[in-house]
Amino acid sequence: TYSGPGKATTAGNNSTLKVAEVNDAPFTGISSPTLASNAEDTDAFNPGGNAQGTVDGLWNVGKNWKIVDGGLANQKIDRKAKTVTITLRKDAKWSNGAKVTAKDVEYPYEIIGNKDTTSQQYSSDFAAIKGMAAYHAGKAKTISGITFPDGQNGRTTVIHFSRMSPSMKYAGNSFVWTTVEPYEYFKGIPISKLAASSKVRKNPIFTGPYKLDKVVQGESTSWSPNKYYYGKKPQIKHITIQVVSSNNFVAAFKSKKFDFIAANSAHPSSQYTKIKALKDYGIAGSPALSYGYFGFNVGHMNAKTGLNVMDKNSKMGNKNLRQAMMYALNQDQVYKKFGNGVSWRANTLIPPAFKDVYDAKNPGFQYNMKKAKSLLDKAGYKKHGKWRTDPNGKKLTIYFGVMQSSAATESIYQNDLQQWHKLGLNVKMTGGKPMEMNSFYSTLQKPKQNKIDIFDAAWSTSSEPTPTQMYGVDAPFNMGHFATKKNTELLNSLNNNQAWNSSYRTKQYKKWQKYMNTEAAYAPDNFTLNWSPVNKRVKGYSAAADNNEFWSNLSLTAANPK
Repeated sequence: TYSGPGKATTAGNNSTLKVAEVNDAPFTGISSPTLASNAEDTDAFNPGGNAQGTVDGLWNVGKNWKIVDGGLANQKIDRKAKTVTITLRKDAKWSNGAKVTAKDVEYPYEIIGNKDTTSQQYSSDFAAIKGMAAYHAGKAKTISGITFPDGQNGRTTVIHFSRMSPSMKYAGNSFVWTTVEPYEYFKGIPISKLAASSKVRKNPIFTGPYKLDKVVQGESTSWSPNKYYYGKKPQIKHITIQVVSSNNFVAAFKSKKFDFIAANSAHPSSQYTKIKALKDYGIAGSPALSYGYFGFNVGHMNAKTGLNVMDKNSKMGNKNLRQAMMYALNQDQVYKKFGNGVSWRANTLIPPAFKDVYDAKNPGFQYNMKKAKSLLDKAGYKKHGKWRTDPNGKKLTIYFGVMQSSAATESIYQNDLQQWHKLGLNVKMTGGKPMEMNSFYSTLQKPKQNKIDIFDAAWSTSSEPTPTQMYGVDAPFNMGHFATKKNTELLNSLNNNQAWNSSYRTKQYKKWQKYMNTEAAYAPDNFTLNWSPVNKRVKGYSAAADNNEFWSNLSLTAANPK
């Protein structure tokens, strides 16, 4: 939380709030929350939503992201009847003045579940909705388990489930989608073409406090108040959100070009001390709902069934090889040097922000080169000259995929390569250098690819910790294609009937974290604090979960950043 000194002024509120999106690539420009797969897009279109980091959100939430009444809609869970009833508020409108309807609550499920969709959000948890599996397979035109008691243009949507989950009480869970989509506005555009359409890219409509005035593709968005917004009237007349590279962002803040940084920005912790030294900015922060991770390519996605399949003979298919590569990394040393106390070695794939289920006692991959070498020796990766061969005696070259980033992050990549070379593995960067973000993800999102064997990336998680959408057998986001019976069992146990007992649920989460580290198909890289400089002309900045009016609570004491 941060609030600058003095009172808000008319001149201040009539000026433009300037938000930086720190990223080393243009944002994709997909405004729809069901179709976007990059957190940068959420940032670019964030003023179209009431809370920080969400667009067109349905709910208000309490301190730990538990759904409370008072948002765009209220939710009622009936465990016995196995239903979730979503009731829109009477004055819910889109920024073009159209009414938000029950059909708009249902439409995201059609977009996510459609077999020709470009959305990456589907996972087996959605199949708990009656009729979703048939719709997802293309056997039904509608989802039979979603009904409208007062008609599609009414205010009530009822979702019928085959099983209920304790996670349904929290925003961002993997069973009940968190946002709406404007069905009437999108009508006539096939779901497969929606993400490329001008109604998503150029002229989108929103339910939040601001409406979009202009988008400069990949670079910036500009906003002014949405007169149809149901909630607290926004105080600031104009907002711009602009991309700035990680190497330039310190200079941009030094010259007071921005007021603060967008929620999901990729600003490097290596620059924290320089930003902290700026006199005209305070610092606000909270535990991040995100983490860095390493992924190994161990299979492919079967395009017909939509299931991830592990390939027995894949280059990275040997668990010893994957574990060894992780033990060879001197992460504690790296983050001591570059992390400035706001970024540190991660030990599991659940961030500490989820304190009820995070396993702080799991050691993760503490640096141990001796152990790394012995794991490879045991598995038959023998050294011939400088490099090790694979267990069949064949030459082994491993391709490491990374994204363009700050100078500090790129020197961490070089350190990783160096450590693997010390281990005797011939690891090279894919294409010989860091990749542009959009081409990095388009490579990984192909059902089958052989350009990247191991990659370093990050997840912005939702506000509920279930990881099925990232690591499930049918999750498009499972880009390394790790899929085992045991993983599916453990993931299902996190939200089964016993999981209503919180100690059972915590125990299962810890088992899953341990299992994932043992398999090492995905491995933790770093945890961070979400921090942002906030200019002292800004009042009312709060990144707290229960700030359900993030944008409307802001005001300005001067016409330009001080």
